[in-house]
Amino acid sequence: MVDERIVRFFRKHHVLTIATSVNDEPWCANCFYVYLEEKNALVFTTGHETRHGKEFLKNKVVAGSVVLETPVVGKIRGIQFQGIVSEPEGELSKTVRKSFLKRFPVAMLMETHLWIVELTHIKMTDNRLGFGKKIIWTKQPV
Repeated sequence: MVDERIVRFFRKHHVLTIATSVNDEPWCANCFYVYLEEKNALVFTTGHETRHGKEFLKNKVVAGSVVLETPVVGKIRGIQFQGIVSEPEGELSKTVRKSFLKRFPVAMLMETHLWIVELTHIKMTDNRLGFGKKIIWTKQPV
């Protein structure tokens, strides 16, 4: 079970940084996202023609972050994550599209290619709980 503080943080924000690595060359990009609590997954849009879109097809293991920008050290919060990225298919494709368009209705006006990151590890920092306080979640093997 994912800690409710992590869930609330993901829900409150809407831009993630996603990082790829192919042939020992790292890359990162910022994307709008929506969090699917029932799947513990992040849905975002980017094209196949982008560098990170091409790299997802070569290496599905990704990392990323969602952060709260603040100059106040005691209020710093953020999430670092790892996961497996894929292109949703079938019924899942319909579910993620509906969720994404509900959060970002303007996306209906453009061609959107959706991806989903199944989260495997989450580390949340929340300095409001004490300096450097971490909340860790790791997916358990089935």
